[in-house]
Amino acid sequence: MRCPYCGHEDTQVKDSRPSDDASAIRRRRFCAACGNRFTTFERVQLRDLTVLKSDGRRVPFDRDKLLKSIRIACRKRPVEEERIERIVNAIQRRMEMEAEAEIPSRRIGEMVMEALREVDQVAYVRFASVYRNFNEAKDFQAFLGDLEAP
Repeated sequence: MRCPYCGHEDTQVKDSRPSDDASAIRRRRFCAACGNRFTTFERVQLRDLTVLKSDGRRVPFDRDKLLKSIRIACRKRPVEEERIERIVNAIQRRMEMEAEAEIPSRRIGEMVMEALREVDQVAYVRFASVYRNFNEAKDFQAFLGDLEAP
């Protein structure tokens, strides 16, 4: 593993343990060249996923991008980081289990919305406002009207 500080390729693992939800191995590493410490995570990847964007482009699935978008929606909300990690892990597993290796971006957005609706309604509305491209207050009103309906 290459050191993120100095680029030296020989780093030592000082400690390994499962992550909180046991979906990854957390490794504390030490660089002998510069003396810095850093953490890496090792996760199981069942297969490579490709995201089919709405404009027709195909891009590799980026777990960090999904994590970041959910974190933004949950910012300043009572949603623990561990819960966000579990949401991302569950969505990634669902995608890996689907028959197709190409997943439309709108399908990923729908999965995120399903998960956030169960976790926090404010985060759900925040994500939906970006995902569905709300432009005016009436877009929010219509969405909130649908949210209140049984």
